[in-house]
Amino acid sequence: MIVLWLVLPVVLILAGIGVLWLVGERGHPLGLPSTRAALKGTPGVPERRIGLKAVHGYVYGRWVNEYIGFCINTLLPRMGPRLKTWWADRYHGKVLPTELAKSIITLNHDIARCDLEQIIPYPMARNIVLSGPPQIVVMECPCRLARENPCQPTQVCMIVGDGAFVLDHHPGTSRRIEQDEALALLQAEHERGHVHTAYFKDACNDQFYAICNCCPCCCGGIEAMVKYGVPMVTASGYLATVNEEACIGCGECAAACPFDAISMDYAASVAWEKCMGCGVCEGQCEAGAIHLVLDERKGIPLDVRKLGVPETPQV
Repeated sequence: MIVLWLVLPVVLILAGIGVLWLVGERGHPLGLPSTRAALKGTPGVPERRIGLKAVHGYVYGRWVNEYIGFCINTLLPRMGPRLKTWWADRYHGKVLPTELAKSIITLNHDIARCDLEQIIPYPMARNIVLSGPPQIVVMECPCRLARENPCQPTQVCMIVGDGAFVLDHHPGTSRRIEQDEALALLQAEHERGHVHTAYFKDACNDQFYAICNCCPCCCGGIEAMVKYGVPMVTASGYLATVNEEACIGCGECAAACPFDAISMDYAASVAWEKCMGCGVCEGQCEAGAIHLVLDERKGIPLDVRKLGVPETPQV
């Protein structure tokens, strides 16, 4: 009897894990091809052993809508100062003006670049490993799906690189797209006043994995930073500047700014400390009075065109 009571919990736990595995793998007992490939590791990055981080990555990728929904609705409102910093170190984004977002999509060479300390000033998840031209998979935005009345369209999150895991595990809500469609999606989101952000996460092999097209009313990352003070979004490296002579004082830029960085008097005025250099105001200004300029105090832009082509190993 004692042995039974000792063995029964173990059996139940193993049975529960087995059920979760079958659900996660959509009924494939040996796992979907992308899961098996992920367990073997990714070329160009250190060997990935099965452990808590791998399990975390699997849960994040397989149940991303539930994961993000929990973070937005339950975790963020309850974070203390230490947890905010810990979270931002492991899950963060770099704002991209539209031109730089498009440069990632049109990349035509491999990049294996690690520890971008000046560009992504976080101690974790700041690597870029891309094989160009990168494959692009577009999926439903988990942040928008977590809202009662989300912004439209919702299929705007772009997985950059190998999106096989997303395609395997979310076949009804994701699809592979060609470069032209990806560029058109970025342009359309820019015209809607949404922010392009390159996202990095420790559970995704400590590296860049997605371009999110973020609206301030739905995006969990922007909400985490603006509303809850989680420092998880880094400025692009640019600053919006106003030509006061050209400004007509319409206020469209102030209304569109996701970071509340623009105020109006007789002309628009940009608060340096709030501006993230996203370029939304520039895109919304019909008078052409706002432009982005490099500002080294805002960091170094994530410009893959300047990361260079890796040297070819000598045979």
